[in-house]
Amino acid sequence: MIRFAVLGSGSGGNSAVVECGEVRLLIDAGLSAKQIQLRLAMLGIQPSMLDGILLTHEHGDHVRGLEVFRRKCPVPVYATAGTRHELSLHGYSCGDWKTFETARSFRIGGALIESFTVHHDAVDPVGYVISHQSRQLGVVSDVGHVTRSMTERLRGMHGLFVEANYDNELLENDTKRPWSIKQRISSRHGHLSNDQVVELIREIAHPQMARVVLGHLSSDCNQPDLALARVRECLHGLGHPHVDLHCARQDEPTDWFDL
Repeated sequence: MIRFAVLGSGSGGNSAVVECGEVRLLIDAGLSAKQIQLRLAMLGIQPSMLDGILLTHEHGDHVRGLEVFRRKCPVPVYATAGTRHELSLHGYSCGDWKTFETARSFRIGGALIESFTVHHDAVDPVGYVISHQSRQLGVVSDVGHVTRSMTERLRGMHGLFVEANYDNELLENDTKRPWSIKQRISSRHGHLSNDQVVELIREIAHPQMARVVLGHLSSDCNQPDLALARVRECLHGLGHPHVDLHCARQDEPTDWFDL
């Protein structure tokens, strides 16, 4: 059995926790160490119970609390060699880390971890498929566009945590961001829009899919109700109204989601 919860997700910081039987994994550590610890406690988890931290990439909103958190709890960190090297250049203590090659699988206890390449303006960003017994969870954060290889890798998932960063119209009409930033967000190495998430869901939805959790929503250029409505419409049109939908928030953790 797999269950997962999102500690917080948005431009202010991203982190989630996955439980596979007796194995507990933190995915990214972009919140402050204090907030990670507090929000884990709200879910009944102490830092000492973690078996590893999986990093998707090196951006601050995914690693901000990593150093301080590991001083309190020296849990192993799993990252690609490129991500590890980039963090070492920025002063992160990368000793005793465990590096892996993208597209190669490895085990942490009874959990099987598989990584795959995604397109984002980072050194070596990855998504994950986490498997335990007969259940699979896909994790995709910070992706510029949906590729065929990414779609193929996410087929058959029982649960999916995916970013839905912006709505095209809201981003276009946003007055806070200069045009250059808007171009970066919507580029092929930026972030996923609601429309792109729907494109992905349309390709991978199936009768055994149980949950889709949307994350990394822009506070200015997206709205939870809008994102959920787009995905819900897609799923209903495909004949999968049973899929549970949820939007993760920046300021508080979600409940546990069972798969």
